[in-house]
Amino acid sequence: MLFNSIDFAIFLPIVFLLYWFVVKYNLKLQNMLIVVSSYVFYGWWDWRFLILILFSTLIDYTIGRRLFKEEVQSKRKILLWISIIVNLGFLGFFKYYNFFVANFVEAFSFFGSQISASSLEIILPVGISFYTFQTLSYSIDVYKKKLEPTDDIVAFAAFVSFFPQLVAGPIERAKNLLPQFYVKRNFDIINAVDGLKQILWGLFKKVVIADNAAQIANEIFNNSGDYSGSTLIIGALFFTFQIYGDFSGYSDIAIGTSRLFGFNLKQNFAFPYFSRDIAEFWRRWHISLSTWFRDYLYIPIGGSRGRLIFTIRNTFIIFIVSGFWHGANWTFIVWGALNALYIIPIIILNRNRNNTNNIAEGNSLPSLYELFSMLLTFSLTVFAWIFFRAENVAHAFSIISEIFSLSSFVAPSFIGMQLAFKTFLLIIFFVTIEWIGRTEEYAIASIGHNWKRVFRWSWYSFLIFLIGFFMQTVKTDFIYFQF
Repeated sequence: MLFNSIDFAIFLPIVFLLYWFVVKYNLKLQNMLIVVSSYVFYGWWDWRFLILILFSTLIDYTIGRRLFKEEVQSKRKILLWISIIVNLGFLGFFKYYNFFVANFVEAFSFFGSQISASSLEIILPVGISFYTFQTLSYSIDVYKKKLEPTDDIVAFAAFVSFFPQLVAGPIERAKNLLPQFYVKRNFDIINAVDGLKQILWGLFKKVVIADNAAQIANEIFNNSGDYSGSTLIIGALFFTFQIYGDFSGYSDIAIGTSRLFGFNLKQNFAFPYFSRDIAEFWRRWHISLSTWFRDYLYIPIGGSRGRLIFTIRNTFIIFIVSGFWHGANWTFIVWGALNALYIIPIIILNRNRNNTNNIAEGNSLPSLYELFSMLLTFSLTVFAWIFFRAENVAHAFSIISEIFSLSSFVAPSFIGMQLAFKTFLLIIFFVTIEWIGRTEEYAIASIGHNWKRVFRWSWYSFLIFLIGFFMQTVKTDFIYFQF
């Protein structure tokens, strides 16, 4: 079920009314309703894959209980490895089986040997990369004794399958989200209104910015051989705003929806395109995944401890694995390695923690140095997104070679120029609002807060009008559903 669908527009009010008016006084029933609603939400796409979520839930719940009772360290390690193998085994099979088979055959062909290996028609379960990491972190935290396991199977099932963030995050830690299922939730009108505002802004990002930018980006990338370098630059720019509007829009809707039910999820995006270096960008982009890899991979393999060469090695590992997490394609691995190359000079110069505050803090506009740093970081990010969007590595290099040719100095021309101009104006409006609200959790959190009611409601009505007016007639999935 998509957040930007009629199905969800009907589903959400029904669950909301049942949650607050029918089972309000029974915590267990509230949690059970969340589990059932989450399974309906996920099963709307393909009910067969509910078995995977149920199996992961039962495995990690059982292992958590066993880890708590087991005192022999060798047996505790075995239990942890069972959780890791089961969770990553599912992820590896559904997401990477055909990738490894194809590359295995190609490797043997390179050395002159021909082998036969069959691929499978495997459907990638939506959100498997997200809920797998969420349940896996629970087992790891219990193993490290950072978290006591739950004995409430309903609460744990609700934590694993919580529908607002089930298929595209944020990837929540058990120590933040799970305890919220133990305590009575009371309806808070202020929190609910704040949630609705964040949902509104998330829908604006997705429907107005991402979906319209996608029309131009898809046309240019899908027909890149027909276009000049200047046009390809435009395609890369529109994809840059498409992926941000799409993914951060989903996170805003997920966080806002959670607030409607009395839950608080962690911020997942913190205005990353205003970053002044790549290190800051990765502290602001997909925060839940970046911190997951930091805590469960980067630090365990050594982090920044020891010699500089090991820090560089660990940085490459975490970025390449992060790239591979996004999909079974060499483009994602190259994208991850490229970001590692971006950040290595910052690490060598020990400048990776230089920009931890907000840009232009206390000022309306950035300084010239901040502006230059922001535009440079943004340009590097746009270049890296080319690999992320391209069909394969050869496609990415063909686009890049054309961009760095004389054709980048001719006037761009492509199908959809009128839509591109309208979307460009919308992006200017969008970036302006994001800049004004860059110190908040989401851009419109405080905008209009102290206005008179007529102006405040006019502002929200204007956003709703833009969503309705610029909504595409074809329903589009969220990009990160494929990951």
